[in-house]
Amino acid sequence: MRIVVMGGTGQVGRMVVERLERHAQAVVVASPTSGVDARTGRGLDSALEYADAVIDVTNSPDLAGPAARAFFEESTQRLLDAEERAGVKHHVLLSIVGADHAGADGYFAAKRAQERLVQTGPIPHSILRSTQFYDFARVIAGWNTIADTVRLPSKPVQPIAASDVAEVLVEMATGTPLGGAMDVGGPEKLLLPEFVHRVLRTDHDPRYVVEDDEITPVGFNISGDSLLPHAPLRLGPTTLESWVHDEGRRRLVGSR
Repeated sequence: MRIVVMGGTGQVGRMVVERLERHAQAVVVASPTSGVDARTGRGLDSALEYADAVIDVTNSPDLAGPAARAFFEESTQRLLDAEERAGVKHHVLLSIVGADHAGADGYFAAKRAQERLVQTGPIPHSILRSTQFYDFARVIAGWNTIADTVRLPSKPVQPIAASDVAEVLVEMATGTPLGGAMDVGGPEKLLLPEFVHRVLRTDHDPRYVVEDDEITPVGFNISGDSLLPHAPLRLGPTTLESWVHDEGRRRLVGSR
């Protein structure tokens, strides 16, 4: 198979490319740095030539709702149009758990708008909705820090290792299109403050993480248990403890 990875130089994209190459698949790494820009259409037709499938793991450079929505709608429509011209048979999209329960604005709603384009578009598709990656705890902390304190409500989450998400994306792309969406999450449920605290502790970050159910955290404009994966779903095998251990070991090796 010939598979194009849109966003192939990003965090998840690199992992997907590595796994596809390990499975002896022909891979095209597509990103603005390699001369392919879905938002403008630059390099798309050339990159998609003879492609059997496309894995889209691109992300908006601006996570604010209106800007993110504009990015996803423009880039996804151009990509789908180019795929139709090239005769691509399978479009695989990485989305986010909770996008289908999103309100009218925010990042989750922007991903939902992207999903709708894929679902109503001309290319057979599979959508993988992932929970938050383990290392995203650092971003959550940054968004919600005031002085030396991170305040977060006791929302349940089920974060996952990005490497586990990459494995499922490869499996999807080399299989039959789902014609729908599937959730993927980590093997354990945590409360949001506990999750962020454990990752910051790994970094020896001195910030306090405080549970506060009176606030709405920045970056999460959905309520209830919408951050948890729901059936149909897959669970990744990597625990937070295992990921934290590997992070510590990588830091140790990098400091030598």
